[in-house]
Amino acid sequence: MNPSILILCTGNSCRSQMAEGFLRSFDTGLDVHSAGTIPASAVHPLAVQIMREKGIDLAGSHPKKVDEFLDRPFDYVITVCDGAKESCPVFTGVVKHRLHIGFDDPAAATGSAEEVLAVFRRVRDEIEARFREFWRETIRGEKS
Repeated sequence: MNPSILILCTGNSCRSQMAEGFLRSFDTGLDVHSAGTIPASAVHPLAVQIMREKGIDLAGSHPKKVDEFLDRPFDYVITVCDGAKESCPVFTGVVKHRLHIGFDDPAAATGSAEEVLAVFRRVRDEIEARFREFWRETIRGEKS
């Protein structure tokens, strides 16, 4: 049976969406979802743009509220921002493992358009590396 994974962030508009997209690209058999404690109205356009550069389409994705998932069992609930870690709700479904893999919020980046885009790409690449490591070592049981 494939593991079930929920990735939590505050807005579910950038980091958690990217992590979900990467995990799905690593293993199409994973039961992976993302949600937010206070979901934004849409996935950030720059997150869609930079994930497209990696061949992952987030255009059809939308932020979801964590409440939709509280009664479901998960093998892993992973928070990717400090806000979601601190306000992680109580799940009535069984959660086998809770992890925190934190990243800077690219939506908070300031500067020129090029500087903001550079922050989005840096965070995207960090998410890809950390979640590939999680997938290889934790899900597949490979040693590095």
